[in-house]
Amino acid sequence: MRIGQGFDVHQFAEGRPLIIGGISIPYEKGLIGHSDADVLLHTVSDALLGAIGEGDIGRHFPDNDEKYKDADSKVLLEHVWSLVKDKGYRLGNLDCVIIAQKPKMAPYIGEMREVIAKLLEADIEQINIKATTTETLGFTGREEGIAAQAVCLVIKA
Repeated sequence: MRIGQGFDVHQFAEGRPLIIGGISIPYEKGLIGHSDADVLLHTVSDALLGAIGEGDIGRHFPDNDEKYKDADSKVLLEHVWSLVKDKGYRLGNLDCVIIAQKPKMAPYIGEMREVIAKLLEADIEQINIKATTTETLGFTGREEGIAAQAVCLVIKA
């Protein structure tokens, strides 16, 4: 068994869609990033890469490579998952937290879990996602952006 952790942050911007956990969330702002800026899928990818000792998403999908410009983070996570499987691992579980003052994430967590479970060829019970605010403290509390953290367990198949 091996564990990995991930953390990611993206800043809000006007004129961008808000994509978190592989789904579009209606909101007045989106997140800035070279790809679609899906803060949750990026942190999940980093956690999985960490578990197998393969660095981080910046190493695999550099932000100075135009082929990843506006990339769908679901596709990036699929690639990461193939690396995990190639090393002979399956998912034990994944636990995530989204840190955002706004918008409220609760209405979307079920769908996010479904998307991630499908991408990781897992049962939905293996995927946990929660959300919290920072009680108006820090950059997330000032509604400047969103952060996410994840920890995963992978098991030799």
